[in-house]
Amino acid sequence: MRVEITRLRHASDLPLPQPATPDSSGVDLRAAVAERVRILPGERRLIPTGWCIALPRGFEAQVRPRSGLALRHGIVIPNAPGTIDADYRGEIQVILWNSGADAFDVERGDRIAQLVVAPVTLPDWAEVESLGASSRGAGGFGHTGID
Repeated sequence: MRVEITRLRHASDLPLPQPATPDSSGVDLRAAVAERVRILPGERRLIPTGWCIALPRGFEAQVRPRSGLALRHGIVIPNAPGTIDADYRGEIQVILWNSGADAFDVERGDRIAQLVVAPVTLPDWAEVESLGASSRGAGGFGHTGID
């Protein structure tokens, strides 16, 4: 699939987003920060990547956390997955939240998130008076784990 991408000036020395391995589902997004950004415990920071994209209609890009950062440092993306719509043309930026106990430093070029491009299916709503029965019914949060 062809996706147009524009490099902003502050990403001039960074590589194109690319997969870490041949079978990776997504590409790595890197921090396009001018200098070290320290994220204190409990703090959220918006980190630029230096890239803008034009997705084809019918696709979205999902910004997902890196599992190693989450496990080792408590660095997560609070709105994960963040959604980039096909009609968005601004810079891809990533909200990083330090849910860990220690300050975390983001350096220029650090891999901070993954970007997964996926098809989008929008519903064709059919409003009805009632829904058909199912074995679960209206059981909600935690319902299937209760005997």
